[in-house]
Amino acid sequence: MRAVTIPEFGGADVLRPAEVKVPEPGPGQVSIDVAYAGVNFAEVLYRRGVVDVPLPFVPGIEVSGRVREVGPDVDGLRRGQPVAALTIVDGGGYAEVAVTSADLVAPLDGLDLGLDVAAAVPSNGTTAFLVLDRVARIEPGESVLVHAAAGGVGSQLGQAARLLGAGRVAGTVGGPAKIEAARGFGYDDVVLRADLAGEVEGLTGGRGFDIVVDMVGGPARRASLDALAPMGRMVVMGNASGADDVGVPANELWFTNRTVSGFNLAAFAGIAPAEAGRALRRAVAAAASGGLRVQVEELPLERAAEAHERIESGATTGKLVLAVRG
Repeated sequence: MRAVTIPEFGGADVLRPAEVKVPEPGPGQVSIDVAYAGVNFAEVLYRRGVVDVPLPFVPGIEVSGRVREVGPDVDGLRRGQPVAALTIVDGGGYAEVAVTSADLVAPLDGLDLGLDVAAAVPSNGTTAFLVLDRVARIEPGESVLVHAAAGGVGSQLGQAARLLGAGRVAGTVGGPAKIEAARGFGYDDVVLRADLAGEVEGLTGGRGFDIVVDMVGGPARRASLDALAPMGRMVVMGNASGADDVGVPANELWFTNRTVSGFNLAAFAGIAPAEAGRALRRAVAAAASGGLRVQVEELPLERAAEAHERIESGATTGKLVLAVRG
């Protein structure tokens, strides 16, 4: 089958089209004829070698398509069924056929959701609901700040916060050109990330935010901690800036009544696939109902390197997906 692989770690130019063996589902798994594969910063990290994966490796942490084969001990899924799925545990989405746990599959029967949009939901939408509900334990009326608000996961985090009952939802972006794009995803306020320290008082009346979600790292991580209200919670879920890690003194958390948590969808899906699957189906339902608006741009599978370059440049808004099958 056709696939795009990482034969060696490096820049986007290492991505190579290849013919690879068609995977077969094992117990508790299904194989999927992939229509579209979402493109994510996580796959950039695999390509760079930040995440240790065996080479050659087929990246791709989320797909949409139709069930090809159902492995033993799988109920509720059938051949030909339209689905969206997380392939985040073992990768494999940049290919004509992908295999994943049946727990990480969301049926699309009867839902008003195209396969192109469905491919853009599993990673970011699932993350958004788990981060806010499971990790940050959002309460009705709380204020939320999300970094990279115009990006793939940022665009869905703000909307998920609103669906979960947040009061004020603010976002940061890296440059002025992204402000209007972020506002289009329902944020009450959007500010430049570099200006956050001077904006917190005006955005929150001096109180600070109840929840801050940071996938950027570097200076934004320190600013995020300073932006928390007493009893506020910061969730760390990435380091897109590539900056050195930022230490958080435990005594500071003690004195200020603040909490810092981490979330990694791949690790979570590996140890709790059933719970990750429930969040996935929740996100898919929200996208189908219009509660979660997803902005999608499509590229052919052969242009995967271009998709990676655009993500690394920080110029994208919404979500890129790769068209794998017609």
